[in-house]
Amino acid sequence: MLIEFSVQNYLSFGDRAKLSLVKSNGDELANNVIEPGVRGTPSLLRSAVIYGPNAAGKSNLILAIRTMSEIVRDSASKIQKDDKLPIMPFRLEKKTLEQPSEFEVQFISKGVRYQYGFAATETRITEEWLLAYPLGRPQRLIERLYDEKKDAYVWGNMDKLTGKKQVWKDSTRPNALFLSTAIQLNNQQLQPVFDWFSNTLRVAPFGVWKPEISAMLYEKEDMREKITSFLHRADLGIDGVDVEKKEFERSILPEDMPSSKKDELEREWSGRQVFRVKTLHKTNEGEEVTFDLFANESDGTQKIFAMAGPWLDTLEHGNVLAVDELHDNLHPLLVQLLVKMFNDPQTNPNNAQLIFTTHDTTILDQEVFRRDQIWFCEKDKTQSSVLYPLTDFKPRKGVENLERGYLSGRYGALPYFGSIKKAMGC
Repeated sequence: MLIEFSVQNYLSFGDRAKLSLVKSNGDELANNVIEPGVRGTPSLLRSAVIYGPNAAGKSNLILAIRTMSEIVRDSASKIQKDDKLPIMPFRLEKKTLEQPSEFEVQFISKGVRYQYGFAATETRITEEWLLAYPLGRPQRLIERLYDEKKDAYVWGNMDKLTGKKQVWKDSTRPNALFLSTAIQLNNQQLQPVFDWFSNTLRVAPFGVWKPEISAMLYEKEDMREKITSFLHRADLGIDGVDVEKKEFERSILPEDMPSSKKDELEREWSGRQVFRVKTLHKTNEGEEVTFDLFANESDGTQKIFAMAGPWLDTLEHGNVLAVDELHDNLHPLLVQLLVKMFNDPQTNPNNAQLIFTTHDTTILDQEVFRRDQIWFCEKDKTQSSVLYPLTDFKPRKGVENLERGYLSGRYGALPYFGSIKKAMGC
């Protein structure tokens, strides 16, 4: 479970921004709340939504979560000695250009609360820390700081970490995390931390959901029933799905696809196994008609099938899912359905959590969200992204129309278009 995430000096975030899934004092929509049952950990929220104008930084927040996860998973294995880390500091102030980007997350893994973070430039990790709270009190497991004057790392008190600490320290490259290195060298004590990043935290692909995961999950009988039911609830007119796995052939590509694109896909997929997905519909006479998902179905239907598997799998395993622009190609009522699947304990018995950005204000409703589940993102006078919660405005419980309040400018985070006539030179 995610407690909070923060980022500083990364992309459009100059100052520190923090997204918290900690429940506030409000007592509305009790089903939207998780009781972790871990000592010292407050009640948490099942979902959080982020609103704001285009280019405000919403996508950058999701990207920051993804970047932190990738560095944890890859820094000791895929990233080589001379490779650069995927770090880009805030570029609109000179003082931040040479400073490291910083990421920190608090979460629960295997029944223990952790606080983990690091600061990094493109070429090195400048700081790394990990606190564990097995009995509600902090135990420092990692403390690492780069001393620029000495050109060496200073290690703090790590007495609570057992095992071959000196071997792990000596093996940790400047552009790698100690956490990732220790896991590579068979440390078991830190495994729950690494597993949370590699197994529990999931960031949806930016732009296009890939159908392969849904297709693979559809081969499992229990998931096949769930995905079929999901598609029925989405009211797509689909009566079933047929998934066929075969070696890639150029002939499976849509006829109207440009030859250059076909050539590109043929070079990429030649010799690989691919899934061919067909949707089943029924005529008024009850006869079955087969459609090719990619050649005959709408972009919205393709997206719903592609996200069905990951969505249901996330709920089944109690994972944390971050999604950018959830509304894209989806009807507002379907977006509401997807969110309610996370907020409802019956469809989310394993306490999965959802973080997403959207421009869909129809779900900005106190019957869908608690007031502490709603966040806004906008840029300040320095063009740095600022993240803040709806609760800063103290809206009245169950009374205030949140959609109307947002669109009228009460909460900020709206685009400012200026004079249209002036922009058009009229």
